[in-house]
Amino acid sequence: MMANLIAPCQRPRLGLALAISSRLCYSRTSHGKTLSSLQDRRGLAYPSTLFGPSKSSKGVVPKFAKVKCKIATQPMSTAMDEIVTKDTPKEIFLKDYKPTDYAFERVELKFVLDEDRTIVKSIINVVPRSETSNPPLVLDGRDLKLLSVKINGEVVKSNNLSLTSRHLTLSTPPSSPFTLEVDTELHPEKNLSLEGLYKSGGNFCTQCEAEGFRKITFFQDRPDVMAIFTTTIEADKTKYPVLLSNGNLIDHGDLEDGKHFAVWEDPFKKPSYLFALVAGQLESREDTFTTCSGRLVHLRIWTPAQDIPKTAHAMRSLKSAMKWDEDVFGLEYDLDLFNIVAVPDFNMGAMENKSLNIFNSKLVLASPETATDADYSSILGVIGHEYFHNWTGNRVTCRNWFQLSLKEGLTVFRDQEFSSDMGSRPVKRISDVLRLRLSQFAEDAGPMAHPVRPHSYIKMDNFYTVTVYEKGAEVVRMYQTLLGKQGFRKGMDLYFERHDGQAVACEDFFAAMRDANEADMSSFLLWYSQAGTPLLTVTTAYNPDTRCFTLKCRQEIPPTPGQPLKEPMLIPLAVGLLNSKGHDMPLSDVLDGELPLSLTDASGQAVTTAILRVEKAEQEFTFVNIPEKPVASLLRNFSAPVRLLQPDITDDDLLFLLAHDSDEFNRWEAAQIMGRKLMLNLIEQLQQGGKLSVDSAYIEGLRSILCDPLLDKEFVTKAITLPAESELVDLMTVADPDAIHTVRRFLIRAIASSLRKELEYAVEENRSLEPYDPNHSSMARRALKNTALAYLASLDQPEATELALQEYRTATNMTEQFAALVAIAQNPGEARTSALSDFYEQWKHEFLVVNKWLALQAVSDIPNNVENVRQLLDHPAFDIRNPNKVYALIGGFCGSVVNLHAKDGSGYKFLADVVLKLDKLNPQVASRLVTAFSRWRRFDDGRQALAKEQLERIAKVEGLSDNVYEIASKSLVS
Repeated sequence: MMANLIAPCQRPRLGLALAISSRLCYSRTSHGKTLSSLQDRRGLAYPSTLFGPSKSSKGVVPKFAKVKCKIATQPMSTAMDEIVTKDTPKEIFLKDYKPTDYAFERVELKFVLDEDRTIVKSIINVVPRSETSNPPLVLDGRDLKLLSVKINGEVVKSNNLSLTSRHLTLSTPPSSPFTLEVDTELHPEKNLSLEGLYKSGGNFCTQCEAEGFRKITFFQDRPDVMAIFTTTIEADKTKYPVLLSNGNLIDHGDLEDGKHFAVWEDPFKKPSYLFALVAGQLESREDTFTTCSGRLVHLRIWTPAQDIPKTAHAMRSLKSAMKWDEDVFGLEYDLDLFNIVAVPDFNMGAMENKSLNIFNSKLVLASPETATDADYSSILGVIGHEYFHNWTGNRVTCRNWFQLSLKEGLTVFRDQEFSSDMGSRPVKRISDVLRLRLSQFAEDAGPMAHPVRPHSYIKMDNFYTVTVYEKGAEVVRMYQTLLGKQGFRKGMDLYFERHDGQAVACEDFFAAMRDANEADMSSFLLWYSQAGTPLLTVTTAYNPDTRCFTLKCRQEIPPTPGQPLKEPMLIPLAVGLLNSKGHDMPLSDVLDGELPLSLTDASGQAVTTAILRVEKAEQEFTFVNIPEKPVASLLRNFSAPVRLLQPDITDDDLLFLLAHDSDEFNRWEAAQIMGRKLMLNLIEQLQQGGKLSVDSAYIEGLRSILCDPLLDKEFVTKAITLPAESELVDLMTVADPDAIHTVRRFLIRAIASSLRKELEYAVEENRSLEPYDPNHSSMARRALKNTALAYLASLDQPEATELALQEYRTATNMTEQFAALVAIAQNPGEARTSALSDFYEQWKHEFLVVNKWLALQAVSDIPNNVENVRQLLDHPAFDIRNPNKVYALIGGFCGSVVNLHAKDGSGYKFLADVVLKLDKLNPQVASRLVTAFSRWRRFDDGRQALAKEQLERIAKVEGLSDNVYEIASKSLVS
């Protein structure tokens, strides 16, 4: 599952502009060919539509298909209501994990879907793990009306049951295998939390990760309880002609009273969080994919009929992902059908339910007229991500939720690699590291800092974080850096060989990597247990007499909540050395202290990038046979998620790396380091009342990048974009939002003024009349043009404004139209007001486009923008019940450092008002917004007092959700 679609964290920005316009066959026969087609096995061919003719198809008759749901005893409902008691939230600890006392082997579910009252009947084959005792069976449940409970067909008496607001406990279940039947009543149309079973756009839909299944029926709702699921769905045929669930369709047909049914069977064991159901008025785009073993897989993407034309890119992305996973990891899809459903109301980005992925519409629907290049890229990556979960998350899942990064970090790494192969690898790496630095580094430095594998939680939903996902992906990437791509693939193969069909822990993945490569990685597991971003300080020295170049490395990990002291980590430090001509030096020998190490590759040749293992608090490496003083290129490709400090690096060194480094990530990094240093110096000058000025060498460095025709245009875009305001917040002892914003705005305009001729040329040269194409070269061209336009518009001069207006009027696709609108909207005035009004009138019937319009106004840096955003809460385009709109407007506002942290506290009060209102509707989304407060201690005393006041106000509210309480209380304690 992807994390929240738009987290309230800070985004890369060129003023306002770049915040918006730039954008969370396994070869062995045991996993491949022995999985014969279920279509052949069942004797059922899939109909041209899922439910075809009116009569039931021939085949297996479902146990539930043609009977009304019978309630064992209606009075029992009243009895259960009388004994319900309330539970208080409690903290769950990793150290307390133990397996369940009972296994669930098979689960049969029947849903009778109805507008007023939905009935869910479950039949579970329960197997006690002990033959000598029968401890109580505790089932999770929330917001359910219990109708009946049976064991082996007999109604369970109320004195053998205990029902609280969170659990149903069977006091003395049988000590031998038994059948448990539970009937519950739901009201999906009233479920605004969007967890469990709910209504979205008139359709029934589910979201069960992490703990949503307990809102559907009473169950052991945890990832290590894996069972075979069969699901029968019954509903009105006219209102809900499409009935979908996990696995393969094995039967369907008509019932009395205008109803119909469908039966789905998932032949693979899965935990309850992977259960899915969709029912409604939908149509599908259909295609097929032939796997490496020759099996034909039917692919369907389901949306409302009017959106089908916007699913072509998603289907291409899915087929590309399936092929890539076979080619790169040898992983083949294992069923005959793969469904994707797009829904407009969804808390997350997407969900990887086995064979029935449910997506936020934003991450499926795209057309040149309504979607930007960033949307196209996101769809590619997220379609890949959820598909890749089929193996890394579904076939091998998590033992408990503390191991979440075992599936999410690993799958994020896989989708990053997929997107890199589909586009520009350096640009993708830069984008991923930017997100890590802006969001995860900030999380590591705040009250919500936690390890990749958290030690405890109150509400699991709060730990779908950038630490678990993005830092988790960096941990996986370090395996590949240390072991090489071939070694990493060997580890992956062994991991699947050992653990297919199991719920496992991070240690199991570590062991597979270690054992497959016979590698010494003893301290690597600290990456899973220690929070905080390591600070790696590297100083260098060259001795011309001995021809030795020495790196002195010191690592320290700052204290984090609950972890004041840390042990040294295993940090892979990728190093290249450049000679005076800018060429990589060959590296063959290095001393780790006194220990000689060989750096040659498999063919015995010297390497140009050495991977050094920094494992101690202080460590020294000496390269020998270095003929001249080199310029060191350190942490190439960002080889570890650390903050790198190079006290002795000069501006000349940075300019040299910017011009010559063969590692494109480090070329970009050189420009970023120079930008950060310059802006921090300017902030200090501003605070001391000095005059602001820009070093001409920095401008010339940017000019050289902008004018280099050999560079990838998207890389140029990244290289000339300044560090974000939020990044500077984290680099200051006491953050000054007003000074940060003033300096960054000044520097943007200084660059625009100095490079005006080159920027105008970039706009002119990169115009195109060709039809829209989402390939990399076209996207790169548009990115450079739009960034140049944003720089020029920042000057707020009539000629520049007219240029932006011309680009807005003549744009032939949403990427260029919206980028021009963003450029215009940087500056208050008539042009801004008129363009925003025109855009809304043009697109007010396209809800995803309108969300961009909301976000653009919310993230704006214009003074006192909080009042504008507050007014938008009442605009017809906004609906607080829709997460996308909340993320666009409120999440967008949280991205404006200068307005969220307004000196008068208006931003804090506004955010708290929205959080408290939203908590009553959707606690998951509300808790994500509260995280914007988590950096409050980084600011001056006045802002701290105002932010703390709002946090305390939130925390004191009676009836506050567990989700929001956990974030607010931890933020206050820090």
